[in-house]
Amino acid sequence: MRIAAAMVCLVVGAMVPRAQGAAASCEQLGQLAVPNAKVISAQSVAAGTFTPPTGTTPWMVGDPSFYKQVPDFCRVVIEGKPTADSDIKIEVWLPATGWNGKFRGQANGGFAGEIDYRMLGLAVMEGYASAGTDTGHSGNGADASWALGHPEKIVDFGYRAIHEMTVTAKLVAKTFYGASPRYSYFAGCSNGGRQGLMEAQRYPEDYDGIIAGAPANYWTHLVTSGLWDMQATTLDPASYIPASKIPTIAKAVVAACDASDGVADGILNDPRKCHFDPATILCKGADSSACLTQPQITALKKLYQGAHDSKGKAIYPGFMPGGEEGQGGWGLWITGPEPGKGLLFAFGGGYFANMVYEKRDWDYKKANLDDAVEASDKKFAGVLNAMNPDMKAFEARGGKLILYHGWSDPGISPLGSIHYYESVVRTMGQKDVDSFARLYMVPGMQHCAGGPGVDTFGEFYMSPVHDPQHNMSMAMEQWVEKGVSPSTIIGAKVEGEGAAEKVTMSRPLCVYPQEAKYKGTGDPKDAASFACGK
Repeated sequence: MRIAAAMVCLVVGAMVPRAQGAAASCEQLGQLAVPNAKVISAQSVAAGTFTPPTGTTPWMVGDPSFYKQVPDFCRVVIEGKPTADSDIKIEVWLPATGWNGKFRGQANGGFAGEIDYRMLGLAVMEGYASAGTDTGHSGNGADASWALGHPEKIVDFGYRAIHEMTVTAKLVAKTFYGASPRYSYFAGCSNGGRQGLMEAQRYPEDYDGIIAGAPANYWTHLVTSGLWDMQATTLDPASYIPASKIPTIAKAVVAACDASDGVADGILNDPRKCHFDPATILCKGADSSACLTQPQITALKKLYQGAHDSKGKAIYPGFMPGGEEGQGGWGLWITGPEPGKGLLFAFGGGYFANMVYEKRDWDYKKANLDDAVEASDKKFAGVLNAMNPDMKAFEARGGKLILYHGWSDPGISPLGSIHYYESVVRTMGQKDVDSFARLYMVPGMQHCAGGPGVDTFGEFYMSPVHDPQHNMSMAMEQWVEKGVSPSTIIGAKVEGEGAAEKVTMSRPLCVYPQEAKYKGTGDPKDAASFACGK
């Protein structure tokens, strides 16, 4: 995500000064008694002087020069101890002046393990009190080794840590400012989307507005589907699809389906309507990067089909055609630079070895898929899944939810979000759902970002344009605070960095089940050339 674009997001509405008399100084917060936790330090940080801890993943830091623009704030470091085996690192950042009266909770991707300092700094710049957590362990987002032999840490990761962070941060903010936050928001993608849905389902009082992108909320089946993909592409070495062949698949998909939505722009509006047959790129002669062998064709069909058990029952939906190529495509997630090196191998292998079977040397090649999904569900469905379709408690207290998912996601099937949303509609009725929830499907976007489609629309409080029609987070706040329901949101494709940054494409994001349809004339890179419809 782009810090330069985010910095234009100045705070809307009246700024709330520190309350006089009732408020505590930053240093006094060091003595604050916090349930299930201990304050480690509370320090005033002068504007432009913060330096992220050594060893933090660069993605969690961003451009180090960014912190020179972060204003004065109070940094509170806390260790949460809800159980004897818990060690939840929490940081609460509080603007020293100009608090906007709101709280923003920060999410985690993958297996978590780190605090996103970049997002904490951005929140302070925009006037929010904010908090982040490692969810109870240290490690990069693709590492699950921390979970072996630590069931309580898995619970912390599953749902407890984000709730503890939220409750603790609100207490700290109330003590510092002499007043509780008027509104609280949470936004995240992937595991962060799962965290958001978990909060809405388990702790409906925590947040007023939640934005959940590409949620990994059916965790036990999602990661089992990764096992299906791993076996499909590597049990038979001849089935492996090397990175050199991904462009061939992508080109064939575009040729078969792109123009059917009314405009040939390299983007599939709704890949469910694409009936691409992998057999059309079968090698007729010698094997080459321009075709697929029969074992590779068989593997490709399994990837699109999705995981099924031995009786043919679906475990998790497959990937949509259209997201194969690109920096964040199948070469990163599914096939990897060589067999066994895609991110799905890291997540699937790490989950089953360290959590489900608790055997560091567990071998995915010997695993039985039926047994794996049964064991996954039995052990962790109640801890890691956020699939409850009954969100009446969240709706009743005025909570608002926005779901979004890229149609070209190669990490989590976009059909998963549609299936969950439709389960909520079946449970609560369309009228009730319309009063508090929206789903936006994003054509051409890969996992949380990237791909040929638009991928910048303010879902992380970032957008090159600062108004509710272009900024999902602003639309959320208007919905919560003013009762203005969001409709079409204009997304952007932003290229370049810093002063060279520019919007190269825009496209309307429509409230599901509507989709953006080309009007027949106009620049296909201009949102004005499209209209939402069914």
